[in-house]
Amino acid sequence: MERSRVQLASDGAKDLFLEYCSNSSVHGVRYFGCRERSVCEKFWWVVVFVLSVGSCAMLIHKTYQKWDQTPVIVSFNEKSTPVWQIPFPAVTICPQTKVKSGMLNFSQDFNDFTNMDPEEQENFNRTDNLLAMMQLCERTTFYYMVLLSEVDSLPNKISNLSYASLVRNMSLPMYEMMEYCVIRSEVKFCRDIFTHTMTEEGICTSFNLLSAEELLRTESIQSTDPYLSGTHKASHWTLEKGYSSEASLNSYPYRTLGPGYSAGISLLLLSNNEDMDYLCRGPVQAFKALLHSPADYPQVSQKFVHVPMDQEVNIAVKPQMVTTTSGLRSYTSDRRQCFFNSERYLQFFQVYTQDNCELECLTNYTLQRCGCVKFSMLRSNETKVCETNRMKCLVEAENELLEMDVVKHHDQREHFRAECNCLPACTSMQYDAEITQTDFDWLKWIQALKVPLENTTGLHVARLGIYFKEAQFMTSKRSELYGLTDFLANCGGLLGLCMGVSLLSLVELCYFCTVRPFSLWRKQKQMSMDAKNLKYDDVPGISLLSMTVKRD
Repeated sequence: MERSRVQLASDGAKDLFLEYCSNSSVHGVRYFGCRERSVCEKFWWVVVFVLSVGSCAMLIHKTYQKWDQTPVIVSFNEKSTPVWQIPFPAVTICPQTKVKSGMLNFSQDFNDFTNMDPEEQENFNRTDNLLAMMQLCERTTFYYMVLLSEVDSLPNKISNLSYASLVRNMSLPMYEMMEYCVIRSEVKFCRDIFTHTMTEEGICTSFNLLSAEELLRTESIQSTDPYLSGTHKASHWTLEKGYSSEASLNSYPYRTLGPGYSAGISLLLLSNNEDMDYLCRGPVQAFKALLHSPADYPQVSQKFVHVPMDQEVNIAVKPQMVTTTSGLRSYTSDRRQCFFNSERYLQFFQVYTQDNCELECLTNYTLQRCGCVKFSMLRSNETKVCETNRMKCLVEAENELLEMDVVKHHDQREHFRAECNCLPACTSMQYDAEITQTDFDWLKWIQALKVPLENTTGLHVARLGIYFKEAQFMTSKRSELYGLTDFLANCGGLLGLCMGVSLLSLVELCYFCTVRPFSLWRKQKQMSMDAKNLKYDDVPGISLLSMTVKRD
């Protein structure tokens, strides 16, 4: 009895397979069950079908890899963007002269300091100012001082003033280094459009930079020494959305209506021979200028334009902007290779950019490596500030972090770099510069204007002009290279090419695997019950299969 049931099930499965082969829309399958075909012919069709399925599977696998690994393409936008739709670049200017010579003559005081014994160094009345100034020296000069004076043996700061406060107290007043600021052909007081910014180069001045309340997480950073002094509010602009419809021409950050020198910003930069110090800042004097996005915290030592003395430097700006289509928001950041601002949390910054992330990463690694951070780095109230005798550790930490991108370390350093994960922002903005430079005979110009000057001995004046080069520029955008619809369309094309399979063919296969067997099983069960009711058991030669045939 059990054997007859197994035989019956086997015969039913065979009949179902033959029925599928005779009715399937998949190419080649109908030849498998054709009774008129020889075994050799059936075998040949089976081989061809298997090869087609294998080829189709291999091609679909390659299509999936392309969809999974390279779903995003960066291309030019269909239309150019006018420059008035983006903010004018933020400009951060740092003087090479950090302190008035009357307050600290670094070369002389440093030489005197190195000739003192430790007890005399601690009692030297300018020790703290000297130690603070050492942290602003050029790196090559610092290494020279290490060899000359054994910096590791330097004393700690004596007073209760922080290094940031000491640097701020020694810094040059803005009115002594900047004059005659012109923006969009309108003369303004420099102090009205420039603000003080704490950087690794000391106290610098910034134009068009977001305020601390909008750029920084003021609740997370220390409150003793302010990093930004600006109070301008960017009420109608964000990095991702740009200017809102309520924004006017005077909305912050500033923007211009077109290209050209008259539509940009220009200013005079002043320096004096008696305040220059060549030991700390090296042989290149005057000013450093950095162009950056209003949402980027300035890092002047990384990239800058040098503005030499008695020269006019004009910078023609070409914006580079990358946006991301809304269709990529459903992708993970690793697949699209960028972060939206809401996706990536930074401890010290409200606005995510790659430069802000890298700066925070350097701060965190420095804290892990040295147990303290540089006075200019963003930090919490509990974070310790490194003394000047730890400067060597700060430099080594920065170098090690850079090496992690090139040399793989099989230790916690590689893990630390991976945790930083500083991908570009999905909306990013950079300003490429074309620089021209010429002599600036400012003295004859002043004389021709008949402007009275009391004393011009040792005075140097440079002029800096920044403007957009063209009225419009081409933006780039990240968009889907291979979306889900494209992937399904390619898979359907491959299945149709290799096997003649469509969506209905797959539905048909599911039907013969699920619905059809269940339907036959119910029919056989009903016939079995009918046979018992009609008492066909005593009729010889009648079987369930023959009943099924007669019933059909």
